Amino acid sequence: MDDPVGAFVVGPRARVEGRAGGPLAGLTFAAKDLFDVAGVPTGGGNPDWPTGRPVPTRHAWAVQTLLDGGATLIGKTVTDEVSLGILGENAFDGTPVNSAAPDRVPGGSSSGSAAAVAAGLCDTALGTDTGGSVRVPASFCGLYGIRPTHGRLDLTGMLPQAPTSDTTGWFARDAATFARVSAVLLGEAIPVALPGRLVVAVDTFGFADANVAAALQPMVKKLAALIGASREEIMAPQGLSVWARAQRTLQPCEALATFRSWLDERNPRMAYSVARGLVLAAAIPEGERGWANLMRQEARGRMAHLLPPGTILCLPTTPFPAPLRGQPLAILDPLRDRITCLCAQGGLAGHPQVNLPGATVDGLPVGLSIIGPRGSDATLVAMAQAMAG
Repeated sequence: MDDPVGAFVVGPRARVEGRAGGPLAGLTFAAKDLFDVAGVPTGGGNPDWPTGRPVPTRHAWAVQTLLDGGATLIGKTVTDEVSLGILGENAFDGTPVNSAAPDRVPGGSSSGSAAAVAAGLCDTALGTDTGGSVRVPASFCGLYGIRPTHGRLDLTGMLPQAPTSDTTGWFARDAATFARVSAVLLGEAIPVALPGRLVVAVDTFGFADANVAAALQPMVKKLAALIGASREEIMAPQGLSVWARAQRTLQPCEALATFRSWLDERNPRMAYSVARGLVLAAAIPEGERGWANLMRQEARGRMAHLLPPGTILCLPTTPFPAPLRGQPLAILDPLRDRITCLCAQGGLAGHPQVNLPGATVDGLPVGLSIIGPRGSDATLVAMAQAMAG
């Protein structure tokens, strides 16, 4: 398979034909190398992850659902090591090319899936989103991307990271394909009716770079015109950085629990930045974890208050466009922290979120996100279609 952007993992070919006559017939898809494909090792983005593990004999639920829908799987895509990353640079498998900004990172950890869709190598692709790993690459690569309501989809056959935040998501280049795929994976028709109220999260626009906030204003105005009623609210009254701190406490602690036995038994090779994150997680005191769980409850209450039925909220998906590739950790670490400030609500509150492409800063994509009440995933997809019209 021709792969000019380095989106696909090197190894056994993972091609499976979709069911004839399904609603996704004629579409192709790729799966992040955290999803099981029968007969193909699940690589996890790390050379030592597959060691000693049996080769899957069944497809992951999300893979099987797309195949049953008629889409054809064409390969498995590069991921940050065991999904522990947000920029898309993998020390072992390389950094997939962001076709919308070739000198920039694609975003991670679903980097290969986003890069494959952006380059037109497949119609859609599966990713995972724990702390932003679909939303961020969708923004950086100019794609539609969804983080569904936490707990809505079956995660069987998907390599976990932090179970209280893990979700399966997907990408598409156009709204029509995004809606077709979403209807199959969500298991419901995309509605015609749109929400009746819009909340503009002013603190998030103030936190984003000024040129990003300005570039997104035409999309916000179109969203408001389609919905008909809008108001401004602060999303995180405690502070976006406080919500981010809570997510940066809970997610690494769960990830350490997920991977502890593998670390103990295999002492795997890891990039410094990935290993450092797990080491720091081990040093988080119990009191900090308790505080973070309380903050999660506050965040859930705030999001439920802002998002009664029939309401959606909008915010910048990322505070800036994709950073340059190959930068030192001293530059990247503060950027990761700023990204988390706009993504933490996903893992904390579990509401569905869709990235809408359509804005640029100096030619670089930036996305506008819409968030709805829990279970309103299909309504957000309908809103994405309306915005594309």
